[in-house]
Amino acid sequence: MHHLGRSISNSHTGTSLITRLVNWTKKQEKDRILWLAIAIVGHGCFITIVTMFAILFSGNNFIFWPFAIGAMAMSLVVNLAAMPTKITIPIFFLSVLIDLIIIAICIANGFDINAINI
Repeated sequence: MHHLGRSISNSHTGTSLITRLVNWTKKQEKDRILWLAIAIVGHGCFITIVTMFAILFSGNNFIFWPFAIGAMAMSLVVNLAAMPTKITIPIFFLSVLIDLIIIAICIANGFDINAINI
C-alpha cells in the first residue's frame, strides 16, 4: 500500500534510490576512462564555456564566477586524484547541476549583447 510518508524507494525490491545510484556508480568502474573523458572534455570544453558565456551575456555578475570555477574545479580535482567512480560520477553530476542552475539564473536575468564591455 502506498502512502505519502514513505521514503523514496523502489517498491519492488525495497532498495532506496541512493543505494541504487551508489551500486550503479560502482559498476561503472570498468568505464572509468570514459567517465574521465566525459567529465574533462564534456564539462570543461562545453558546459563550462556555455556557463561562462551565459554569465557574460547576462551582465557579468561577479557572484556567479566562483561557483562556475568551483564546479569545474571539483570535477577536475576528483578525476585527477584518481578517485573511484562512486565518487567521481556524483561529483560530476553535482558540478553539472551547479552550472545548469547558473545558466537558468542568467536566462531569468535576461541576455544583453551590450553587457560585455571590451
